[in-house]
Amino acid sequence: MSKIMVVEDDASLREIYGIRIAAEGYDIVSAGDGEEALAMAVREKPDLILADIMMPKISGFDMLDILRSTPETAYIKVIMMTALSGDEQRRRGERLGADRYLVKSQVGIEDMVNAIHDVLHDKSTKAPEPEQPANPSDSMPEQTYQPQANYEPATANPAQ
Repeated sequence: MSKIMVVEDDASLREIYGIRIAAEGYDIVSAGDGEEALAMAVREKPDLILADIMMPKISGFDMLDILRSTPETAYIKVIMMTALSGDEQRRRGERLGADRYLVKSQVGIEDMVNAIHDVLHDKSTKAPEPEQPANPSDSMPEQTYQPQANYEPATANPAQ
């Protein structure tokens, strides 16, 4: 089971994200700022960090920079989820090594979940649903018409 760290200074958002991500079958740890996240990343070794940028103590950008330059955490996938929508901020996140940069006002929670699956190369961690045929007749065996041996075609005048 993959472990995801949610780093968000807004406790309500942190809880909402954690509940939704846990519903996908991921193990969740969370931190309220970049400083706490760095200490937890070394200890918890998450597979992915979902991080806000504007946080107290250490910003998400600085946290990402430190993660990437620390051998014990350099491999961790990082998705930046932020209110900062400018191209300059996006380029900075990409330059620092973010695996994905999502703008909160432009994506919904399902987009975030899809990004997590994509970055971790998971289709889903939930048990797969049994595959159903797109067309119910696809699951029926093919039948061919076999005329009966004593078949007589109907006549034009049935009264005869």
